[in-house]
Order: sequence, then structure tokens, then C-alpha cells
Amino acid sequence: MITSESHPVVGPGFTPALCFAFEVRASLARSLHIGHGAGEVTEYVPITGGTVEGPRLRGKVLAGGGDWCDRRGGVYQLDARYLLQADDGAVIDITNRGFYHEDDPTAPAQYDGALQVSEAGVYYRTSPTFRTDAPAHLWLARTVFIGLARGDDSEVAIRFYSVA
Repeated sequence: MITSESHPVVGPGFTPALCFAFEVRASLARSLHIGHGAGEVTEYVPITGGTVEGPRLRGKVLAGGGDWCDRRGGVYQLDARYLLQADDGAVIDITNRGFYHEDDPTAPAQYDGALQVSEAGVYYRTSPTFRTDAPAHLWLARTVFIGLARGDDSEVAIRFYSVA
């Protein structure tokens, strides 16, 4: 059995690094009310298209996916599934889960260079997984990513960072 005492997982002072890979801008249709229970509201937000731009992936968001949102109090639990099509024609399936909530005093404004990717007090983070059999894009299915999101009722922009 390997333990952290016999084989340290990380050395002293180790901090995982995030490397910007690409940004998805997904166009959204009006949300559809599904139902509600005690203290919970469930909605579905159709994804109607969009773009993929970045140093590691370029292409488009295909229409037809969507985001299921469960809201409990002021916290949204997100579960989106949609398709990306890379510029080379490869289709990539993405399942993107996360949380959104406002009034979080521990959530700082975050910047990627001059671009503000999150607002102070807003926690909007995702944890995507990707599936494809396209050889040029297998790295997506073999990498851990973090998504920093921002958006409004008509579009969400998610910057995906690989964890190094």
C-alpha cells in the first residue's frame, strides 16, 4: 500500500498550476421550468450554439445541448451536457457540472491578464469532463479541467484551464 508517508504525492510548497486551454461561449435560449419541491426549483436551459476559441482548441458549440439547474436557496447546482465541434470536424462531448451562487465573501474577483473572468462575491465554477475518439483531441479526455464562468440570460462564457 502506498501512503503519503512513504511516497509523498507532492513536495513542500507544491501548488497545482492552471493553464488556459480555451473559452466556450454558449448561446442560451430562455429557461424552461421543470418543477419544484420543498425549497428547490429545477429548470432546463437549452444551448443553441456558440464558439470555442483558445490556444488549445477552436471550433463551435453545436445546438441541442442544455443545462439542468437545481436551485436551493441562492445556490444553483448545474449539470450541462452539450457538443463541441473542433475546426478539424471532430465532435467532442462535454459534461460540465458546477455551482453558482452570489454573496460569497470568500470569492475574489479573478483576472486572466486584463480579462475579468469572475466577479467579486460570485462563485461560478465548473468541473468538465470530455469524451471523443478523435486522436488530435484525446488530451481532453485525459486531463483534469477547471472552468471559470461568467454570463447572463443569453450567453455563458466559460474559460477552461487544465490542471498541471
